[in-house]
Amino acid sequence: MSDVRVGDELPTLEVPLTRTLIVAGAIASRDFQIVHHDPYAAVARGSQDIIMNILTTNGFVGRFVTDWAGPAARLRSVKLRLGAPNYPGDTMQMTGRVTALDGAITTVAVTGANQYGNHVVATVEVELPEGDRP
Repeated sequence: MSDVRVGDELPTLEVPLTRTLIVAGAIASRDFQIVHHDPYAAVARGSQDIIMNILTTNGFVGRFVTDWAGPAARLRSVKLRLGAPNYPGDTMQMTGRVTALDGAITTVAVTGANQYGNHVVATVEVELPEGDRP
């Protein structure tokens, strides 16, 4: 990672949004809100189907950056905003770009989009291992 530069693009990650993924993410993060697992209740509350919860989204943002930065990297800060919901049957395409370098800290802008628009927009600060710092 010693050749990291501002403007570098991260490899795109395609996330198929299955019903199982959405429900399992909610259960794993102990989010038992009905809109994350019951399609009938979700529709009754105005959604077209169940929706991915924020903790699952946060996990995908972290995975996206650490897949690029490597297993020794440490996430120092994750700031995100949700937008369009992630529904089963869609695909979330994650993209990212290095926006700043400050010593050991690399800042990455992340976007996760689906057919409805941006599901998540995030800023992640990641500390690269000592030997991998730009």
